[in-house]
Amino acid sequence: MADTKSILRPPTEVLTRGFDPNLSVGSARPAVFRSSTYVFSSPEAAERAFDLMAGRAQPQPGEHIDLVYSRFNHPNAEILEAQIVPLEAGAQSALVFNSGMAAIMTALFAFVRPGDSVVYTVPVYGGTQKLIESFLASWGVASVAVPAGQSGQIDETIRAARNLRAVLIETPANPTLIMTDIRRCVQSAAQISSGAGKPVLMVDNTMLGPTFQHPLQFGADLVLYSATKYLSGFSDLIGGVALSRDPSLIARMRALRNLFGNILQPDECWMLDTRLPTVGLRMNRASKNAQRIAEHLAQHPKVARVLYPTLFEDREQSRIYHAQCDFPGAMFSLDLRSKSAAFDFLRNLRLARNAVSLGGVETLVCHPKTTTHSGFTEEQFAQAGATDGLVRVSIGIEDWRDLLADFEHALEAV
Repeated sequence: MADTKSILRPPTEVLTRGFDPNLSVGSARPAVFRSSTYVFSSPEAAERAFDLMAGRAQPQPGEHIDLVYSRFNHPNAEILEAQIVPLEAGAQSALVFNSGMAAIMTALFAFVRPGDSVVYTVPVYGGTQKLIESFLASWGVASVAVPAGQSGQIDETIRAARNLRAVLIETPANPTLIMTDIRRCVQSAAQISSGAGKPVLMVDNTMLGPTFQHPLQFGADLVLYSATKYLSGFSDLIGGVALSRDPSLIARMRALRNLFGNILQPDECWMLDTRLPTVGLRMNRASKNAQRIAEHLAQHPKVARVLYPTLFEDREQSRIYHAQCDFPGAMFSLDLRSKSAAFDFLRNLRLARNAVSLGGVETLVCHPKTTTHSGFTEEQFAQAGATDGLVRVSIGIEDWRDLLADFEHALEAV
C-alpha cells in the first residue's frame, strides 16, 4: 500500500502537518501555549537543546528536542512553521516573526555585512526602503535602487554592484503593481561569483501571496511575507514569515531571531495557524472581485487609468504576469489625476474603508503619497510612482457589485 503521507497535497498538509494531538491532551486543533519557559526532561536534554539552539550541534533525523524558552522557540511557533510550509510551493523550511519588517530586517542582517551591497527594486514598501537606504547605509552597507520591471537595467545593476550580497525584489511593486521577472533576476544573480558565494535573492511576495505567485519555483532563495496581510486576512494581528527551499538559510536567520527576540508570540501564532487553511479561499474570492471591479472602473470617465495586471498595456509587463502569476490578485491602483480628486473619492466612500494595510477580508483604500510612502523626496515619489492622484485599493471578500456601486458613488463627488 502506498504511504498516504508521501502524496498529501497542500490543502491537506496545512491541516495535518506538524501537530500531534497526543501532545495537546487530545485536542483536535492546537491549543495556545503561553509559557515563557519549559521544563527539561533531563540535564542531558537541556545541554543538547542549548547546543542545538546555539548551532554547536545539528539535529539528527527524527530527534525530539526539548523546548527551552519562548524567545527562541515555543510549540505554537513550531506548529505554525510546519503547517505554513505546504502553502509555499518549493519551500522546505519556515521561520515566523513578530512583523513583516522583522522578517525583512533579519533576512538582510543574516546575509549582509559592512562593505557589502544590496540591490533592490523600486517602488518598494516605504519601511523597507528606509531600512536599506538609511539604517543599513549607516552601518556601511551600500544600496543600489533599480526600477522594478526593467529587466535589462536590473541585469546591469546586479553585474556592476560591488560585493553584492543580496538582491531584494518586491513584485508586484507597491503601489504601482509593476512586475519584475524573478527567473531573470535569479539567472543574473547566479552569474555573480565571489569568495562569499552568490548573492541571496529575496522576494517580498506579500502582494500576491503563496496562492498566486511562487518565487521559489523560479529559483529565489528566500520568500518574505508580512503575514499581517493575506496570510492572516482579518486586520487584527501583526506578523511576518520567511520561507526557503534551503534549510541552512533559515537556520542562519533563526540564530539572529534568537538574538533579537523577534519571534511571533504564541497567541498570534495560534491565530495565524487557524487561518492558513482558508488563505486560498479568501484570496481567490478577493481576486475575482478585484478583477471585475478594476475592469469596470477602467472605463469610468473620471479615472485616468487603472493599474492592474489584466489591464497592463506594456507587452513585457503582460508577459511577466502571464509567465509568473496564476491569478491577478486583489490589489489595484486608480489614477484620479489630482490630490483633491483622490481625497474627494476617499471621503465619499461608504463601504470601503480609508485605511493603510492590505489583504484583509474587508476592502481598504488609501492615498500612498500622504500615507504609506509619505516622507519621500520628490525623486523617490517619482521612483515609486506615488503621484498626487494615485489611490491604492485592496479588495476584500464583500459582494463585488456592492463595492463597485460604492466606488461609482464616490467618483460622482470627484
